[in-house]
Amino acid sequence: MQLLIYILAYPFLWIISKLPFPIFYAVSDGICFLVYRVFGYRKKMVRQNLRYAFPEKSLTDILKIEQAFYKHMCDLFLEMIKSLGMSEQEMKNHMVFNNPEIFEPFEKAHKSVILVCGHYASYEWMMSLGYHIHHKGYAVYAPLGNKYFDRLVQKIRSRHQAFLIPRKQATATIKQHKEEGVLGMYGLASDQTPSAKYAKYWRPFLGVRVPVFTGAETLAKTLDMPVVFFDVQKVKRGYYQTTFTLITDAPKTYNDFEITDVFTELLENQIRNRPEYYLWTHNRFKHKDKNPSPTAVIK
Repeated sequence: MQLLIYILAYPFLWIISKLPFPIFYAVSDGICFLVYRVFGYRKKMVRQNLRYAFPEKSLTDILKIEQAFYKHMCDLFLEMIKSLGMSEQEMKNHMVFNNPEIFEPFEKAHKSVILVCGHYASYEWMMSLGYHIHHKGYAVYAPLGNKYFDRLVQKIRSRHQAFLIPRKQATATIKQHKEEGVLGMYGLASDQTPSAKYAKYWRPFLGVRVPVFTGAETLAKTLDMPVVFFDVQKVKRGYYQTTFTLITDAPKTYNDFEITDVFTELLENQIRNRPEYYLWTHNRFKHKDKNPSPTAVIK
């Protein structure tokens, strides 16, 4: 059944990837109408999240953000498909990196780097960073349930110099790479919701106390890897710019959870500046009313 679904869907995905950009975004508008107006995909969740994050905003303002978000979300997921048909030069035109030279000292020192981000703007086309650096680019991800679509996602991302590491294998793989002398750039989206039962750290996120992932910080300290935040901004439809900010090149000198705090604050600034570009469909605040584990640290 998985193969049948893939065989039926792939021709449509291939056609979408080959569409000229004006037609491509017209298709995205049509899909957005269906997703938002007709089916109301996760609309209740999106609105609830926005109300938690922005209690000071009026319903009118919330609805404006909500509508802009759905338009961006449809663009974002179609742009992942579009990557399949984009050339290297097209990708470079649509995703600009303002300061990739920030990685040169680490390259000279043969130090791998951890990149941290949230699900904001174009974390998909961010995968093309490999065109601009000498590190080999990797992204930690959750494999899809359909193995054929999972292979397609891997194909799309490797086409633009990014390679995927399953989340459960990330720590072992990165340690192995270090032993083998691989110069890697490891991207981790660290803004999703960990299990409340096993969370090590709780802190405010957009004004709501929730558990937060600390895996990037733990890896950085264990393997002594610099941590860099990337700020992707949408310039206009289909065009993005990324600016890198060094959080630390000496992670072992930081107190526990301090790196996580810096990352969270940088992400919050992004979201508050242009909230429509954050991925509001995931249940980020689902543990807001739960008591943390007795062993968890609370800020």
